[in-house]
Amino acid sequence: MTDPSQTNEGQFGRQENGAAQGRIIPKSPKEALRPEKVPSPPRRSREARSQLVIFLNFVMSMITLLTVASVALVYYAFHEYRAPGPLETDTTFLVRSGAGINEVGISLERKDIVSQARVFNAVSLFLFGDKGLRQGEYEIKAHSSMLDVMELLRSGKSIQYAVTLPEGLTVKQIFRKLSTDPVLEGDLPVELPPEGSLRPETYKFTRGYKRADVVEQMKIAQAKLVDEVWDKRDTDLPIATKEEMLILASIVEKETGKSDERPQVASVFLNRLKKGMRLQSDPTILYGLYGGDGRPADSAILKSDIDKETPYNTYVIKGLPPTPIANPGRAALEAVANPSRTNYLYFVADGTGGHAFATTLEEHNANVKRWRKIQADNKAATESATPEN
Repeated sequence: MTDPSQTNEGQFGRQENGAAQGRIIPKSPKEALRPEKVPSPPRRSREARSQLVIFLNFVMSMITLLTVASVALVYYAFHEYRAPGPLETDTTFLVRSGAGINEVGISLERKDIVSQARVFNAVSLFLFGDKGLRQGEYEIKAHSSMLDVMELLRSGKSIQYAVTLPEGLTVKQIFRKLSTDPVLEGDLPVELPPEGSLRPETYKFTRGYKRADVVEQMKIAQAKLVDEVWDKRDTDLPIATKEEMLILASIVEKETGKSDERPQVASVFLNRLKKGMRLQSDPTILYGLYGGDGRPADSAILKSDIDKETPYNTYVIKGLPPTPIANPGRAALEAVANPSRTNYLYFVADGTGGHAFATTLEEHNANVKRWRKIQADNKAATESATPEN
């Protein structure tokens, strides 16, 4: 038989084992309301307490802080770069040749075109690099953003200036005009280019452009034009070279300012060359007397001048003078290369700004007589209109 005490102990032992195995053991109400003891946190390991871990935590915190600050700074810079600028009124700004972004940014801040040169420089370098700025003078609108300014300076849409050099000027006269231009810079070449080698034209440029560069541009343009016209010339011409065409074109240029007359004037001189006659052009007398300086405004051709022996006086020499007497334009060159087909050998002013042409000396003398009468009548009318002192 089993001992009851052993049985109870056995049952109690099984109950404890059951609690240990996860069975719910009933508690009294007092025990249920008593707060349980919170377990203590685990002890930090030696690695967590080491200086290396502390340092790494600091580094990570700093990296996070710097990243946030950098993002904020970049956002601020790009916001400022696109924001309206401080410029109150439209102004101009000059970018010199070879200027970099740093130099330009400092100048823009000094002129109150941008608010911060550092922001302008940094963002411009990031977006565009240190190249792409175009030399010139630019018109900047009021309150333009840094981005607007940078895009304008990279566009090359600078303010354009112009100098007009009309047909018929000598090289010296062209140099005088270039030397007095208020926008062009730099010295002119010391050595004068050959007469006739500069193309008359209107040349556009930006502030800071060099005078010597304009001269070089004119030389290249004239050489190209002469080659172009020469290639399309009439093959039945009494001139053998481009230089002869240029010389005769300079005479035609000085003889008439009317475009529709130039082919006729050219035909007169070419017909004379074919017949071995002297050209007898008044502008050649003047060039022989005054050269590239040009005739003084208060002087006239005297009878004695007609007989003066100079290399350019076509009343004395036969054929063409040794060099051009001016810089001819396209119309005069084309008139010589493709003249009107006429038998004219003479021409004289007709009193209307043009000329009367003739094939015979008798016709020419009649035209001269008519022209002298017009001159006399004009002189008499001027004198009668002038009040006596």
